Amino acid sequence: MNLQSELNKSSLFSNLELLANQVVEGFISGIHRSPFHGFSAEFAEHKIYNNGESTKHIDWKLFAKTDKLYTKRYQEETNLRCHMILDNSASMYYPQVDNLRMDSLNKIGYSVLAIAALMNVLKRQRDAVGLSIYSDAYNYYAPEKGSERHFQMLLAQLSAVGMAKNPPKETKTYTYLHQIAENIKRRSLIFLFTDMFQTEKNDDELFEALRHLKYNKHDVVLFHPMDKQRELFFNFENTPKRFVDVETGEHLDLYADNIKEAYNERITAYLSDIKLKCAQYKIKYVDIDIHRDFSTVLNTFLVERNKFL
Repeated sequence: MNLQSELNKSSLFSNLELLANQVVEGFISGIHRSPFHGFSAEFAEHKIYNNGESTKHIDWKLFAKTDKLYTKRYQEETNLRCHMILDNSASMYYPQVDNLRMDSLNKIGYSVLAIAALMNVLKRQRDAVGLSIYSDAYNYYAPEKGSERHFQMLLAQLSAVGMAKNPPKETKTYTYLHQIAENIKRRSLIFLFTDMFQTEKNDDELFEALRHLKYNKHDVVLFHPMDKQRELFFNFENTPKRFVDVETGEHLDLYADNIKEAYNERITAYLSDIKLKCAQYKIKYVDIDIHRDFSTVLNTFLVERNKFL
């Protein structure tokens, strides 16, 4: 059976867990030596048992041979706490896609599937994951946990986002990033998926909210999903078109070629400023082309996880 073909026959996000697993398995198969060792799954060395320690990891076979108590130590003994943040505003639903597929995703579809794939890896590692979703309201919050029930609950929330037909219009990134920062009490690795389009506050105030996420020594990664051909290079047919701001309703009627060069200069300057501010606040900035695969997201996760632990 062609799994991809079968999945594409039905609603993409009704199969989110299976799709996420497919993304991760495809990624792992391309790694020479897989870094995905389960929690306390890879043996490292023996150490002498000390009175009062848990007897859970005593090597009884070695005790039978030596008449001495030793415990097993493992390569991975520290659980990670990770919090996913998703911008669920109208601009994230660009471009409009009638039938989301693995090879045809908009920004929200890519972000939802990327988060599900990261959660899949965290589940394998027995790490704890939490989720926040915001738009014009703080739509959803779940603290970091590692249980199967919690994992399925988060998948259900992500699936609902992916299948939404009428997304909220506004983005209150400034307001809700501050609230999210207050909710994450213990040191965590934070992944934020947002297209950085908002009109609530000026850019300096927005970055103060991002800086708040660094509170309590959190590590923060900002994933910036874009349809690069359209949103960066402004590649549209040179015919009269109406460009509508999906969040404010404002519109412009123009020929794409007339403003392409000026647009590219402005957007490039804006992205450079974002990167500079992220570097200043020690936030990892990663731009993503939604028409590419998920290797950038997963590779970034592996690097940042190793640095965090």
